[in-house]
Amino acid sequence: MVAQAAPKIRRNPRFPSSMTPDSHRAKPRLRPLPNLIFASRWLQLPLYVGLIVAQGVYVFHFWVELVHLVEAAFGHQPAVDLLVKSVGYKPAAGEAIVKLNETLIMLVVLGLIDVVMISNLLIMVIVGGYETFVSRMDLEGHPDQPEWLSHVNASVLKVKLATAIIGISSIHLLKTFINADNYSEKTLLWQTLIHVAFLASAMAIAATDRILAGTSGNGGKH
Repeated sequence: MVAQAAPKIRRNPRFPSSMTPDSHRAKPRLRPLPNLIFASRWLQLPLYVGLIVAQGVYVFHFWVELVHLVEAAFGHQPAVDLLVKSVGYKPAAGEAIVKLNETLIMLVVLGLIDVVMISNLLIMVIVGGYETFVSRMDLEGHPDQPEWLSHVNASVLKVKLATAIIGISSIHLLKTFINADNYSEKTLLWQTLIHVAFLASAMAIAATDRILAGTSGNGGKH
């Protein structure tokens, strides 16, 4: 008996070999009202564009402060005066600041770090918020895709923002303690309490997120 050859399967040229007709099925159209509600997410786009403009302002401020710091390092007295005024540094009675000292340099550098951390916070809000609430950016496989963006969602974004705010608050608190002679005890106490409140809030957000994640995981097992 001669074995018969298997019949050839004719492929539909409209569908590639890796696709099936089901995968090409037309997406259901939304009704007008749900479509309008869903499209309203694009109203957030001008907000994120505005944050990009704010990011540019922070970059400009960073470079202005950096230029003043470099000029002051070379003994430019007007630059020293501008830095003293910008960081709120007040020398001891009878002391004239004619050049940079360690405390002034530290306050200026902490101010620059503060600008960078706020800029990082803006990036998290712009990129993460757009990806989460507006539209996908299709960055999968892109060599410059941020590591945290691959698993970002509303809960993860809240925890990361809370962590960034704690870092910014820590910089402000450190600047205050370095320049503590120019602040009252009441101001120092309130800044410390506010920082502790930020810490407690971040811990509460992280604990709530963990509890919800555990509840979701247990619910999926049943």
